[in-house]
Amino acid sequence: MFTPRTQNPNLAAALILTSTAFIAASMIAAKALGTGVLGQPLHPLQVSHGRFLWAFTLFSCAALVLRPKIERIHWRLHLGRSSFGWGGITLMFAAVAYIPMADATAISFLNPVFAMALAIPLLGEKVGPVRWAAAAIALSGAMVLLRPTPASFQPEALLALASAVVIGMELIFIKKLAGLEAPFQILLINNAVGLAIASVAVWPVWQTPEPMQWVGLAAVGIFMACAQVCFINGIARADASYVAPFSYATLVFAALYDFLVFDVVPDWVTWLGAGVILSGALMLALREAHVRKRAVSTT
Repeated sequence: MFTPRTQNPNLAAALILTSTAFIAASMIAAKALGTGVLGQPLHPLQVSHGRFLWAFTLFSCAALVLRPKIERIHWRLHLGRSSFGWGGITLMFAAVAYIPMADATAISFLNPVFAMALAIPLLGEKVGPVRWAAAAIALSGAMVLLRPTPASFQPEALLALASAVVIGMELIFIKKLAGLEAPFQILLINNAVGLAIASVAVWPVWQTPEPMQWVGLAAVGIFMACAQVCFINGIARADASYVAPFSYATLVFAALYDFLVFDVVPDWVTWLGAGVILSGALMLALREAHVRKRAVSTT
């Protein structure tokens, strides 16, 4: 167990916004690596390996300085969380190499929807009509982004959809880990286990990176590590219902970076689909917060 952080909504909002900027930066670096901007295109498995390699390196250096007390490691939960986290981020890195980052990012906001559905059989949670309605709204937005017509269908967008499903499964393990271990311990072990998995998976597709590709891989990992630190410290300082809207700023940063680096301008379909998904995801987040508050008031 660990001591909860002092509540500070303003700092929480700033941390979450900073986290979204780092997440989008990590994705744009991954897109550059996967599309050949920095040299021969790297396989998504190698990009995700770089993400875990450099993130683990950063957290290991921090551990040498901070000397955190590591105790009561829940290995099965970490293995499950890291396995699905590695799979989800690999699929996402593959997706951003083919479709606009705004589309991929918007589809990623389906994570809590799939986590809600998975929590029914895995955690025994009950889901009411409001939650199902929110899920239906979000999923309809995903259908818009998939552009399901013969002329405009994006099969690559299915990679982002699959990523959302897999990361939704990761959220189940994150829920189980919540409150059991200190945040830094969770981050350190998560990246260590993720690196072990990624190192095995990358072996068949490994190619020696060029100098600029090493820089890109380091950027993917370090940006994602910074995002994790900001996010965990942000949600520890405010209610989930308060910080949830700020996390959607990832879409704004993703669209901005994609425009600045790749000159990609989101079309009206992207904004329509993203708006529908965000509406459903926000509705779900607010409903979850209401349920938690009601549960606390009755105890």
